[in-house]
Amino acid sequence: MIDRQSLVRRHNVVVTRPDPFSAVSVGNGRFAFTVDPTGLQTLAGEYESTLSLCTTSHWAWHARPVPEALVGQTLRPTAYDMRGRAIGYFTDRKGQDELFDWHRQNPHRFHLGRLYFVFRGAAIRGEGLTDVHQELDLWTGVARSRFELDGRPVEVITACHPDQDLVAVRVRSSLLSDGSLRVQLAFPAPSPEMSMSDWSQPARHRTASSIHADEGCCEYQRVLDDVTTYHATLCWSGVATLAKLEEHRFELAASHGEEVGFRLRFSAEKGDDPLPTIHETVEASAAHWEHFWTTGGAVDLSGSIDSLAPELERRIVLSQYLTALHCAGDLPSAETGLLCNSWFGKFHLEMHWWHSTHFVSWNRFALFERSLNIYERLLPVARDLAVSQGFRGARWPKMIGPDGRDSPSPVGPLLIWQQPHPIYYAELCYRNEPTHATLDRWREVVHASAEFMASFASPALGPPIKTVSENTDPRATTNPTFELSYWRFGLRVAQAWRERLGMPREPAWDDLIARLAPLPTSDDGCYLMQEGMRDTYTKWNWEHPALLGALGLLPGDGVDPVIMRNTVRRVAETWRWDRSWGWDFPMSAMAATRVNEPRLAIELLMRDEPKNRYLPNGHNYQRPNLPAYLPGNGGLLVAVAMMCAGWTDGPTKPAKSAPGFPDDGRWNVRFDGLSPRM
Repeated sequence: MIDRQSLVRRHNVVVTRPDPFSAVSVGNGRFAFTVDPTGLQTLAGEYESTLSLCTTSHWAWHARPVPEALVGQTLRPTAYDMRGRAIGYFTDRKGQDELFDWHRQNPHRFHLGRLYFVFRGAAIRGEGLTDVHQELDLWTGVARSRFELDGRPVEVITACHPDQDLVAVRVRSSLLSDGSLRVQLAFPAPSPEMSMSDWSQPARHRTASSIHADEGCCEYQRVLDDVTTYHATLCWSGVATLAKLEEHRFELAASHGEEVGFRLRFSAEKGDDPLPTIHETVEASAAHWEHFWTTGGAVDLSGSIDSLAPELERRIVLSQYLTALHCAGDLPSAETGLLCNSWFGKFHLEMHWWHSTHFVSWNRFALFERSLNIYERLLPVARDLAVSQGFRGARWPKMIGPDGRDSPSPVGPLLIWQQPHPIYYAELCYRNEPTHATLDRWREVVHASAEFMASFASPALGPPIKTVSENTDPRATTNPTFELSYWRFGLRVAQAWRERLGMPREPAWDDLIARLAPLPTSDDGCYLMQEGMRDTYTKWNWEHPALLGALGLLPGDGVDPVIMRNTVRRVAETWRWDRSWGWDFPMSAMAATRVNEPRLAIELLMRDEPKNRYLPNGHNYQRPNLPAYLPGNGGLLVAVAMMCAGWTDGPTKPAKSAPGFPDDGRWNVRFDGLSPRM
């Protein structure tokens, strides 16, 4: 039996100096509070350009009013020819830059409020902290921070409530008793930028406050640009006073004594129920995370002697924590989750697969299912999008906020690989609970998705399309390997759903499956990225090696396993991995696992490349304005589950237990609670 507590806690994040890449978050899947070594957001200014310290919630979205000069204007689409018919896509900003940007940036997520220490009335700098020791206890979700200021110790406990958008903090220090150390709460204007905040425009927002000193609480109403309203409640314990310094800034100071505690809760609507105590919050957090760690899957590599094993195990444990914190809410996750803004905080429906499907393999189905309601809710939006372009069924947008409105982009509107995703998710739901209730719930989404797919194919896929790799001319792209396989999968499963529902098969779908082109191959027996791309491995061997996804991410409809094995080896040898993305490495490892290349699977999963870097806090780093990339963490978990527990569908079968790990005596893989992939 795996000692899960020891497994998890040996990967607690320990911070001994100020470092943006070690910033840790406490949260619950819907709300997150990210802190520096002080246990608060004291060094936010120093960290901002590297990794912003934000307070965020799934409901916290803002759209800035349309500038007066743009009122009444509509975006102008660019016409693309598709089989002799012109279709308009919003891909070109030329001549409409301001309007294009407004639609891309709105709605966006915003920073709810910053909590931080000040010392003797001044900002604290990182170099002023000594004897730093912070530990995020993954088993309880509680951060404990210790540091010295002016040679005097400060101890801080930070926790998030599992069921409320609430952070609880307890501070102990002799610096409190003489007023040297105080806590401030400040509210910014919203911003679509990475920091989610704009501190330079106080007139853009209002903060109404009502301090109830006798109760030790203050209620806030926030209004942003006269269009977005939210609420906050701050309550404190110990002998302390709260003072309003400016409209948007408040200070909490201990009147005497060496301890002060407080809780800060945010909400979209005003609530009157009392806030849980600090003790109740810490206990609830501990119970929540212990349940998380003891009820899902686990992988223990501690008996391995391979030098990669400790780091792989660290990535596995931290990726579980981070995806549960950032990707388990009521909406699909943004690339950076609730950490900070990427792509203005919007989520990408083609990335939903990477953010969420791993929960199924790790037997945490409820966390996967939370965000699926968006497909039922946005089905009318997807139908309207399809109709507007002359297609049947429902076309799922790419880059959206909660309203489902697609964002203009040179790439996004032309992507198609998210179209079968809802069918894949529905099939996961059915395999988890094969009932008529499941069939009824997903019937319309599955049918409408398949109807669009059939309407879109001629039977050729494209042009115009942007493939997964996004690096070729959409007007000259036809029959990409991954998308062809996914179209076969989606239509095949949609037919199975019709049969389960007692409906006849749709003849047009069967006809299309039969007429879809075979996956394109080279003369020497490897798959090509797309039809006619003979220079796949010399010119186009960068960005996502999506051709491997046909028997990696997908179970392999239309795939010849011998050709795919050749392809995996060729990609491993020739790909420009320094230009790949975080989820490319696990996707490639899954393909290698399915074709019985376990040594190559490990090599691909753990390649030392710029975008396969995992920070001390567990986040998958990509580039300066994308310091966290949760599709990489989710992809790692999908791959590891398959490498341990195998898979059920497709042209290959697992050769042994833990088929993704070599039998070379260097790996001792213990796992439980994992389910095979599809």
